[in-house]
Amino acid sequence: MTRICSGRVAVITGAGRGLGRAHALALAAEGAKVVVNDLGVGLDGAAETDGPAQRVVDEIRALGGEAVAHGGDIATTDGAASLITTALEAFGRLDTLVNNAGFLRDRMLVNLDEDDWDAVMRVHLKGHFLPLRHAAAHWRAEAKGGRTPQARVVNTSSGAGLLGSVGQGNYSAAKAGIIGLTLVAAAEMDRYGVQINAIAPAARTRMTEHTFAETMAAPGEGGFDAMAPENVSPLVVWLGSAASTGVTGRVFEVEGGRITVMEGWRPGPTADKGARWSPAEAGEAALGLLAASETPQPVYGTR
Repeated sequence: MTRICSGRVAVITGAGRGLGRAHALALAAEGAKVVVNDLGVGLDGAAETDGPAQRVVDEIRALGGEAVAHGGDIATTDGAASLITTALEAFGRLDTLVNNAGFLRDRMLVNLDEDDWDAVMRVHLKGHFLPLRHAAAHWRAEAKGGRTPQARVVNTSSGAGLLGSVGQGNYSAAKAGIIGLTLVAAAEMDRYGVQINAIAPAARTRMTEHTFAETMAAPGEGGFDAMAPENVSPLVVWLGSAASTGVTGRVFEVEGGRITVMEGWRPGPTADKGARWSPAEAGEAALGLLAASETPQPVYGTR
């Protein structure tokens, strides 16, 4: 065990189950003191009565680690602020924020109502923005006080945010927004010693085990479980550690034993008339450019 997070304090949202739980356990195993956030809601965001955050805390403590639970709603200003305060009061510092919380309200576009759109945007996109904002304010104050941190943020996007996903217009839009937020935040916070990256994981969680049941199924005994959420966590641990110095504003796709650096939008074939096009000319030029361009990858759900 390298203990590459020894002495660091990490906050993980949505850490009561699935990917978040795997990240919390992996960070603790590498020496981090952990704040485990989970509101304790169902797959659709409805309230539940159990406390998954405390169960993960108990797991970490049973293994000799240090952890505290936070059950606040990180998509509210008060909840996000108290999340950061919890880390500072419990452990005296904050080094790593892993934004992971989320749920689904899947509908085809014509059946997607406004409440389902707002709920998914709220927990995924706003639930990334608010903890990031409060953590960033703390780190900026530290830097201005002469204590420049080695701070790290790992945001959670999705293949749906990179390519789109049929039946998940709200989720895809939110996850694409997280990538945009990551790029802007990385550029703004670099001067304060804060590195911000995003992952697009593929793993078996409550959100995927039914939607993509065949793909997410566990293998037979002895086979490599490529969809186990624990496969994603090693990269999250590294990105959340001081060992990742110099890596910021990047997006990584993570699945099983595969890590891919995503290269995003970039200019392709271009035509410049040097004057205004007519509609017919613009159409002819566009068709020529499309013929010279790479074929886009298929949208999830159409493969």
